[in-house]
Amino acid sequence: MQVKKHKRLIHEGNYVAEVDVEYNYTKNGWSPFLSLDDANKLDDVRDALLKGDIKSAAKLARIFILTPVAV
Repeated sequence: MQVKKHKRLIHEGNYVAEVDVEYNYTKNGWSPFLSLDDANKLDDVRDALLKGDIKSAAKLARIFILTPVAV
């Protein structure tokens, strides 16, 4: 099995979280896939952002605030 690191972005409200995950590649038809821990981490970050708990989300990911740009 081969493992590659990727960044997943989660957008909720005015926030974006950049989460580091690992994709697992195998030679069977179910490739690539996330580990259960990485899938749970994505869920935890999304739940924290939905609740407005930026501190908890920041423990698992890098958090950015989106600011609208007036043209």
